[in-house]
Amino acid sequence: MKNSAPLAGRKEWTAFVVLLLPLLLVSMDVSVLFYAVPVISEDLGVTGTQQLWIFDVYAFALAGLLITMGSLGDRIGRRKLLLAGAAAFGAASVAAAYARNAEMLIAARALLGIGGATLMPSTMALVRNLFRDDKERSKAVGIWSGAMAGGIALGSVVGGVLLEHFWWGSVFLINVPAMVLLLVLVPVLVPEHKDPQPGAFDLLGVPLSMGAVLPVVYGLKQIAADGFSPPMAACIAAGLAIGYVFVRRQRTHPHPMISRELFRHRAFGIGIGLNALASAGMMGSAYFTTQYLQSVLGMGPLESALWGLLPSLAVAAVAPFATTAAHRTHKGYVMAAGFLAGAAGYAVLALADTDSLATALAGAALISAGIVSVMAPASDMALATTPPEKAGTAASLLETGQEFGTALGMAVFGSIGTAVYRHDLDGSLPADLPHDVLGAARETLGGAAGAAARLPGSTGESVLAVARDAFTHGMTVASLGGAALLTLAAFAAVTFLRNTVPGEGPGEAGAAPADAAARDEYARTPSR
Repeated sequence: MKNSAPLAGRKEWTAFVVLLLPLLLVSMDVSVLFYAVPVISEDLGVTGTQQLWIFDVYAFALAGLLITMGSLGDRIGRRKLLLAGAAAFGAASVAAAYARNAEMLIAARALLGIGGATLMPSTMALVRNLFRDDKERSKAVGIWSGAMAGGIALGSVVGGVLLEHFWWGSVFLINVPAMVLLLVLVPVLVPEHKDPQPGAFDLLGVPLSMGAVLPVVYGLKQIAADGFSPPMAACIAAGLAIGYVFVRRQRTHPHPMISRELFRHRAFGIGIGLNALASAGMMGSAYFTTQYLQSVLGMGPLESALWGLLPSLAVAAVAPFATTAAHRTHKGYVMAAGFLAGAAGYAVLALADTDSLATALAGAALISAGIVSVMAPASDMALATTPPEKAGTAASLLETGQEFGTALGMAVFGSIGTAVYRHDLDGSLPADLPHDVLGAARETLGGAAGAAARLPGSTGESVLAVARDAFTHGMTVASLGGAALLTLAAFAAVTFLRNTVPGEGPGEAGAAPADAAARDEYARTPSR
């Protein structure tokens, strides 16, 4: 069935470029603090626990509120929510830059997460509304996916460069001009879109959705950092139990936060699942390569961040191509090829030893290119089956799935690497080392490097060499597991999508007449 929707013009593509601004900044804020935290800790007297919260509260607020904000945007208007989020994000950035103590900074980071939770689903939903033609929407989603992945890599570089020339508050103030530009241009370029019949807002669904998401994400992150423990398993179980209650409520409530209409087409759920699985695969690469560059190869933070940009170039090149290819051939085959490319990347990464920069970067680039070849078409497939009036909720579910996948990938890959690392150390370190040195070395490779620096001459060098070998062995074992996981994922993609129409996909046969009429009205109207 031919897609008869009108093509986007200059106005729509200009609006799309503007919408990439908040996406880049929100994704950069995930990594921009990597190099600023040591300086902040010294300036504000931050404790170890406070330092963890400065990092994590942003991600927790973002993950916990995505579903709520997506549903709210469908009701009050996605442009309105985007503008409110931009104002909040800009104000919170100023508050963070001029925080006088750790508590103020943690609160400002939480507000940044809340602002980010409004910006992420709003931008993706507006992309769904701006581009009615299937191929143009696919191209836009591909660029969107590449920009999000690139922003995470770019954040650490930007943070490092700013800290070379300015004080630590500059890593937050960089957000402000972009948010001001967004507040000026969005009302002119981006039309308002919302559900014309949204029904009453499910207030009880807000704490239930947060109660379902946050304990699971927190538990998985703690397992990745400290290993499996019964309290964290109980935390995850509690989140899953609350999630069951939330789902039951959504299935019976007359006006649910998550419309049941979204799941009438099986491609929507499959797209979310494959997207989450791809996110888990991407996190495995990021978890190891960042530590490998700094702690094994001994690079400084900024140098390692610059080298880490190379795999992102593959992402920027491949993401738009992947969605275009998915229109020309079977979506399942394109995503399976992406998973297999990621599996091949993990196989290459498994070959790295303690002095293999080129091998590690080649593996990471192949993983990144393969994974984005899954994420971009999977996101587009899910959005294509979504009624335009429910695009905000659909986008929030996609992004919540990514958060779950990221946390799961960190837990699985991190646990495998840590288990191998500690096993190798237990049989290799001299038994007569001081107890505190053994304890620090056994915790992390960074701890081993710090402990080795306190030891005399050859003893310290020996401890560090053993720790680097152990970490690299753990990366090898985890990479082989990643290759196996993504190979299975490739078979799953083909199996679940075997009935998809080649090159078109379910639900992509074109926009509904009302949709096209709305698009025509937009073309005639300079602003709303």
